[in-house]
Amino acid sequence: MDYELMMNGNVKIGQKAPDFEAMTTCGKVCLTDYRGKWLVLFSHPGDFTPVCTTEMIAFTRAHTYFKQMNTELLGLSVDSNSSHLAWMYDIYCRTGIPISFPIIADRNGQIARKYGMISTDVSNTETVRNVFIIDDKGMVRTILVYPMNVGRFIPEIIRIIQALQMADCTKGATAANWMPNQPVIQAIPSTYCELEERIEAIHQNNNGINWYLSFKEPEQKCLNETKLCEEQNQNKREGTSSSQQKM
Repeated sequence: MDYELMMNGNVKIGQKAPDFEAMTTCGKVCLTDYRGKWLVLFSHPGDFTPVCTTEMIAFTRAHTYFKQMNTELLGLSVDSNSSHLAWMYDIYCRTGIPISFPIIADRNGQIARKYGMISTDVSNTETVRNVFIIDDKGMVRTILVYPMNVGRFIPEIIRIIQALQMADCTKGATAANWMPNQPVIQAIPSTYCELEERIEAIHQNNNGINWYLSFKEPEQKCLNETKLCEEQNQNKREGTSSSQQKM
């Protein structure tokens, strides 16, 4: 299996994330070090590049909010560890922002190829902007791929994690454009008796359009897990907007 992944980069949603050991700007790490936490593993094309620099700053600014969701960040490119360190230091010297998460130095591209981070139609040596959201059990839950010339939208990555965690907690699903504290979709009935009960409940509560699409309020424990994070994210967005206006 690992050999097939390394050759084809055939990582899929729902499978166990391939393990690895790597040197990073914070020392050696293994994927299993993150077991019990969610992980955002993301790649960037190269150090000292403009879009990547904005992403490193944006991820660092949002790192606190990822942590509040029991989520860690781990970057990767095929640049050397020395290059990573020099880039991080340059960012700090010019912005005062210390990059707060490890960056993998994947010099031989082994991890990048295992995860399919190199698109040979774009480049044979640089990684495109992949994002792998891996849950606390080590399972791949989301895969995002951005082109080299378009930066990632960090609030959407945060929203995806919130939606995944809410869906897990409620054993339901989230609708299009779902945001924290909104109702979730109930599981579809599996028997005709359940179907009739669902239709009756919809008539009484006006909480759906038919037996196959109805909504419910999340349990309080699930709301509590997302409410604080959303409030803090809103404060962060407002703070970022104020900073941009001042600039």
